[in-house]
Amino acid sequence: MNDNKTKQYLAIDLGASSGRSIVGIIKDDHLELREITRFQNPMIEFNNHIYWDLYYLYDQIIKSIKESKQQGYNITSMGIDTWGVDFVCFGSDGKPLRMPSSYRDTSTFGAPDRFYAKISKKELYHKTGIQIMNFNSLFQLDTQLYNKSSIYPVIDKILFMPDALSYMLTGKMVTEYTIASTSQMINPYLKKFDEDILEKIELTSNNFAPIVFPGTKIGGISDSVKKQTDMDEVAVIAVAGHDTASAVLATPAGNENFAYLSSGTWSLMGVEAKKPIINEETYNLNFTNEGGADGSVRLLKNICGMWLIERCKKEWEAELPLTYSDIVKEAEKSPPFASFINPDAQCFANPELMIEAIKNYCKETGQRVPVTIGEIARCIYESLALRYKQVLENLEKLADFPIQTLHIIGGGSKNNMLNQFTANAIGIRVVSGPSEATAMGNILMQAKAAGSVKSTEEIRNISRNSCDLEEFKPSFTEEWSVQYIKYLKVYIE
Repeated sequence: MNDNKTKQYLAIDLGASSGRSIVGIIKDDHLELREITRFQNPMIEFNNHIYWDLYYLYDQIIKSIKESKQQGYNITSMGIDTWGVDFVCFGSDGKPLRMPSSYRDTSTFGAPDRFYAKISKKELYHKTGIQIMNFNSLFQLDTQLYNKSSIYPVIDKILFMPDALSYMLTGKMVTEYTIASTSQMINPYLKKFDEDILEKIELTSNNFAPIVFPGTKIGGISDSVKKQTDMDEVAVIAVAGHDTASAVLATPAGNENFAYLSSGTWSLMGVEAKKPIINEETYNLNFTNEGGADGSVRLLKNICGMWLIERCKKEWEAELPLTYSDIVKEAEKSPPFASFINPDAQCFANPELMIEAIKNYCKETGQRVPVTIGEIARCIYESLALRYKQVLENLEKLADFPIQTLHIIGGGSKNNMLNQFTANAIGIRVVSGPSEATAMGNILMQAKAAGSVKSTEEIRNISRNSCDLEEFKPSFTEEWSVQYIKYLKVYIE
């Protein structure tokens, strides 16, 4: 299996519900992906707070490296990408002070409003260009400070999730820019931490590791990791640490006139810009400016995506086994346009019972209340498609180019029902795939660091060559336009 002339790259792709490791090999402008391990990433509830299990994730990465070795791969390098905003606090001895909090923790509800006593909402946005969301890293830290967290006075360094795990592998601390850009603490023009904002939470840039950009070598695996994995030298690369940044890098676009929808637990819809777009309009629309893998800016909106279906599925499975395909089939059999929700309403952030939350929303807005699996799923899928239309209309106002195509990438791109609904709602062609965009972007950035690929254009050519793309053309657009008006009437924040 080993070919010393062919570099082999290991991607560790950690999502908010599951993780996996994938080996990538580039041959003749084609990327071959081979899954090594797959594992759950469960949130842990303790004393009414929600955490991530840092050591469990580290152990899964160790097992992934070992398994790649046992399967005969000779790994050149590896890189880690994760969801955004969450972080680990370390003491002066280099050890974690506690398990990292999850963005789903309810302690930050209302945190932005409290923070505005220190700096106005508008000034904060214009400094950072980041969508105001209660769980942003800034508000998580301010909440710790407000609640007089016992660890806060002894924080030495704060590392975002991919950086923390890379540190545990290498002993080297860095702050990768794309993941840091999700925090609401970065000046997007200078690409540095904003000291004025940090002062408001009694921190300085010294509480963070030096900023590096995608493609930077962090270091080699430590002697401890070598011993645990029976591996020799393996370089750990700072890829685009934010999973969406990695996914967007692998978007198989043939030109610049496109928008992307990275579809997973979260749906992130946006366009690529050459510089931050921060003005009154983006402020009023609450759009975010996050760092791109190639130095671009990801002007986007965070939308609650498959989280709704994931939570409902978990509740349904308490009574019967169910696949996502089963859910789609049930939705197809249900009547269309019976009821709508705003997927981003606060009530869906992390309710005790998601199905009940959906029913209550419909009841409170005077709509038919969905009951069956199919009715609830159809409500979610149609509502997501109409929410995408709502966001895309705003993107079309902000972009300085015509949006001709929506590329849907990530795990959610495999849902053909939702893909077609989306095309019908937005009225332009939709191209789905690759579903493994995040892992592909992770691996191809490693390949760029190794000198095997040269540019974003080459990366996207390889991506197009390496997956089966499916096109969805709009249909029934007039009916969807009528239903959009009905959706807006029941849209509540």
